[in-house]
Amino acid sequence: MDGEIQMKTVQDISNTPTIKTELLFGELLASKGLLTREELNSALTEQNEHGGRLGEVLHRLKLLDEEDVTCALAEHLSMEYIRLDDATSIDTNIARLVPEAIAKRFCLVALRENPEDKNVIVAMADPLNVIAIDTITLKMKRQIEIVISSPREIRQAIEAAYHGCDIEEQSLRDLVKLEAKDELPKDSSNQDFLQSMDSQAAATQAPVVRFVSLMLSHAAKSRASDIHVEPQEYSMMIRMRIDGTLREMVPPARNMQAAVVTRLKILADMNIAEHRLPQDGRFKIKNSHGKDIDIRVSAIPTIYGEKIVMRILDASSAGHDLNKVGFEPEFLEEFKDALSQPHGIIVVTGPTGSGKSTTLYSALNYLKDPAKNITTVEDPVEYRLAGINQIQVKPEINLDFASCLRAILRQDPDIVLIGEIRDKETVEIAIKASLTGHLVLSTFHTNDAPSAISRFVYMGIDPCLLASSLNMVVAQRLVRKICEHCKEPVTISPEILKRLKISPEQRKDAVFYKGSGCKACGQTGYHGRLPIFEVLTLDNEMRQELIEGAGEARIRQLSQQNGNGGLLQSGANKVLQGLTTAEEILKTAFTESTRKKRISKS
Repeated sequence: MDGEIQMKTVQDISNTPTIKTELLFGELLASKGLLTREELNSALTEQNEHGGRLGEVLHRLKLLDEEDVTCALAEHLSMEYIRLDDATSIDTNIARLVPEAIAKRFCLVALRENPEDKNVIVAMADPLNVIAIDTITLKMKRQIEIVISSPREIRQAIEAAYHGCDIEEQSLRDLVKLEAKDELPKDSSNQDFLQSMDSQAAATQAPVVRFVSLMLSHAAKSRASDIHVEPQEYSMMIRMRIDGTLREMVPPARNMQAAVVTRLKILADMNIAEHRLPQDGRFKIKNSHGKDIDIRVSAIPTIYGEKIVMRILDASSAGHDLNKVGFEPEFLEEFKDALSQPHGIIVVTGPTGSGKSTTLYSALNYLKDPAKNITTVEDPVEYRLAGINQIQVKPEINLDFASCLRAILRQDPDIVLIGEIRDKETVEIAIKASLTGHLVLSTFHTNDAPSAISRFVYMGIDPCLLASSLNMVVAQRLVRKICEHCKEPVTISPEILKRLKISPEQRKDAVFYKGSGCKACGQTGYHGRLPIFEVLTLDNEMRQELIEGAGEARIRQLSQQNGNGGLLQSGANKVLQGLTTAEEILKTAFTESTRKKRISKS
């Protein structure tokens, strides 16, 4: 249908046959070297047989991407091409003058007013669609100026303009303001307040249901990883963690607070009558694209009531592609080599929230094969992976890591994932599995890769067994990325560069950046996170040293001799690439050796 509309439009405007116009556009693409003559002829044949615009046909045949087609079309029609990757360039109040259904139907978005003549600038994928132009002109009752943008960028802009997190935040504020009229006096105690209302009945009422729904939607669209619901003496604090940093959200009205907690416990299938013991649960919501998002819920009792923490697990955004995890090329090949081994143990170490699970799930996706039996033992199971047997640990019925591992070894596994190594018994069974022909993956909590080995020894593991079974230790952290929308060059002091161990040769032609703060990043200067890694591969020399009783310092020295500079070097490389700031790296990977040097000089 779109193709027919566009053909009629071209004929009306130019009074020339449509095929001629398309051929001229095709000739432009060929002359720019974007298409060969054979590819152009193939595309025109496809167009004659199945219809559609030439650009759509080229994209369907994977001969050109949408951006190349859009740039060429802008040149062909002598129109301005605008990129829409900066969400702050869109005035959402102007954009919403066009109904969302019309914006999606015609693939267009109103951007902003032209300050000179007050006309509205509208980005369109098909600027020759006069029906679309007439429709939005009537709807907006304003004169418009047409610019061109790619369909992909317009779809993203529509999502940002019509479903941005600011809508949910304003709706939350409006709802809280409405409900605040019935608040109790501030001098009433929180305990009396909790006893004075039936929170279970209120939890099913429209205001509470809507507040919880808006809170979850706002957090998901804000890219939050966690939501903290924290009762205070006379109030409640709600915070969400974005890029590793907690930010405050709109709290509920006081007369809704107990009901909000109860509502979350109902959703998570918890016992709402139990307020004295910790509980765990989970539920699902749908994002704006209709895809499921898992919410993992933990409740613990505090002196002012139950605190709820929700972990947001969006499988669609995780991807679990090993090539996109963030390994530097040499480390990625080293990691893949370790995964290709038929047996042994690979440990990923780091604190909570450092991306260990994402790395291991990506490794499982890389290893997934119909010819292999892969089984996991997790607490909890964070993401469901097709083709992999996943076991949820249940301590209340004595189904712990050790008992699961013993049972798994009788299930003819090829690869075993242990969610976390917590005790000596689990390590011993993992070593036994690796020595009997199984590849074992697991996580651990240590500061860096060499300290994981000394921790195993401290737990009572025989160094000889450890040397023969452990293949690799990967330490990782997550650091915040500089916001691309407000990125600007910055000068770093020589002292900071020295602490980062960036040599004069490296800093010679390097440009360092920081984020100045903008609407897109919430004035933080950061948007998104990226991992830094330390990869320690045990070679023959290191295994022999370990058997002879080498300590952590010796293992670290051997690792550095093999080219592993640790988390600090990985972070410094990200700084040199302009991806993050020196402050982020020093805050995250301030190593012991650097600290010793600084203390000794002082």
